[in-house]
Amino acid sequence: MPLVAEKRVCLHGHEISYRFGGEGPALLLLHGIAGSSRAWTAVLSDLARDFTVVAPDLLGHGNSAKPATDYSLGAYASGLRDFLEVIGIDRATVIGQSFGGGVAMQLAYQYPDRCERLVLVDSGGLGREVSFFLRFFTLPGTEYLMPALFPGFVAHAGNAVSGFLERFGIRSPRIAEKWRAYVSLTDPANRTAFVRILKAVIEPGGQSVSALDRLYLAADLPTLIMWGSEDDIIPVSHAHAAHQAMPESRLEIIEGVGHFPHAECPDRFVAVLRDFIATTKPSAASTKELRRRLVKRAAMG
Repeated sequence: MPLVAEKRVCLHGHEISYRFGGEGPALLLLHGIAGSSRAWTAVLSDLARDFTVVAPDLLGHGNSAKPATDYSLGAYASGLRDFLEVIGIDRATVIGQSFGGGVAMQLAYQYPDRCERLVLVDSGGLGREVSFFLRFFTLPGTEYLMPALFPGFVAHAGNAVSGFLERFGIRSPRIAEKWRAYVSLTDPANRTAFVRILKAVIEPGGQSVSALDRLYLAADLPTLIMWGSEDDIIPVSHAHAAHQAMPESRLEIIEGVGHFPHAECPDRFVAVLRDFIATTKPSAASTKELRRRLVKRAAMG
């Protein structure tokens, strides 16, 4: 198996941790909120056989810095553009899961010349509905409840139980990913960043940011929409809405899978992704083409 190593780079004075390995066309993998690059563990080595895989801990997550800064989608897109520059990658197929999908769409919107393809995995930013759990933490004052809801001792106890169950072959990747997110929020710095990030995209009534009205700009960008049929965080109806807005996209609904296809069914995830890349050509989009589409739509009213 190709080696995928954890590396670090300083960007704008903030340390960014990322996983990197393999050779070939670049894949940029963006995790969800309260997650980290570790979420891609089950697929990185396999993908690194034929691709250069880059999976950063987004700012405010994982082992990356958690400054008091701008955590908007636009800021993330600019930061990723700069990150790719620093590590020497010009263009990539951008793969975003959950919150990372919203970041991926923003990156494709702001810097179309950097994105060869777009892969949206149970992505945010495609509709209003989202789980009550996430909406709850946008209510005023709920951040003050978080130390009691996410105590460190519970994380330690839960990890011990998880380890015990795994020794007997009892493991649910879906639950494991949710538990990993929970454990991350037992750290005060992570909680502070989580609230800032969450409130940039979600409000008590649901998701406050939607890309649906701008998806026409990605008409020539090869796009794969992959979703678990049992997603209880972001409904599968969002996948169908996005596919309708992007008729040329490929839609892949994976039956019996929840919010984390890459962890719950890694072999299927990799097979679908490989086939999509093999059967599409990298986008040649530029800011000039983006301008043309914007002007055309503006003229239509």
